[in-house]
Amino acid sequence: MKVSAIIPCYNEELTIKQVIEDIKKYYTQCEIYVFDNNSTDNSYNIAKDAGAIVKKVMYQGKGEVVRQAFSIVDSDIYILIDGDNECDASAIPELVSYLIDNDLDMVTVVRKLGKYRKGHSFGNKMITSFAKFLFGKNINDILSGYRVFSKRFVKTFPSFSRGFEIETELTIFAMQMRLQIGEIEAEYKSRPEGSFSKLNTFKDGFRILGLMIYLLMTEKPIIFWWIIAFIFAMFGFYYGIPIIISFIKEGFVPIAASVLAAGFILLSGISIITGLIMNAIGRVIYENRRLKYNSFK
Repeated sequence: MKVSAIIPCYNEELTIKQVIEDIKKYYTQCEIYVFDNNSTDNSYNIAKDAGAIVKKVMYQGKGEVVRQAFSIVDSDIYILIDGDNECDASAIPELVSYLIDNDLDMVTVVRKLGKYRKGHSFGNKMITSFAKFLFGKNINDILSGYRVFSKRFVKTFPSFSRGFEIETELTIFAMQMRLQIGEIEAEYKSRPEGSFSKLNTFKDGFRILGLMIYLLMTEKPIIFWWIIAFIFAMFGFYYGIPIIISFIKEGFVPIAASVLAAGFILLSGISIITGLIMNAIGRVIYENRRLKYNSFK
């Protein structure tokens, strides 16, 4: 099988050469692509001199890089690995074998906690737990950027993310499509002095949470819209029950409160209907994705 490594790269001149050399060392038959995302340092030339196939990505963000890479690279197995030299390339043979032997579509490298900043560790735990709650799958590292994919996963993945939320989208797509996925735990190396993470704990964390809520709305619309319907109904009952009691006791109905209560109940009913309509549309979208997925062998 043809195996290709995809390395997103933004200002990684201190580490990109070592990443390329490690991949060559541990998986000699791997074709290596570096996608330079408007680096302002010498990353592009270093990667090219190291023997990688280097492509430029005009739009900024890791999600933009992954979308471009998945559309350009034609392979049987895809390795997504960061260019910061934190990922242990020696695990690649095990990852590829695990994917092939178990007929999987995605294998995620689970990072051992304590190997990255406390803010990132806490955010990863929180977002992973939230994903488990929403989508009901036993996953342990939703934000890992070190993964291996089958061709049919890559060519049917509808990427929408622009930044670091791409890892969340990859995982949730696999869960929603009920694809065969696996995990392998591995050590992450420390960055060399002078190399810094491009991930902003709070900014990117909120973007990831926003993506998860959006995906809940589009992928599980009944749950999303019926939660909203329940909230509207509670407001409707809050304003409506005192009106009913007032009418029974005094025969008086306050007009303004009646209109407000009726409005909330109406919005609740509209939300329920919206959830049913969106669920029917989502089912058609899912069936089309599944048909496209099944067309790849």
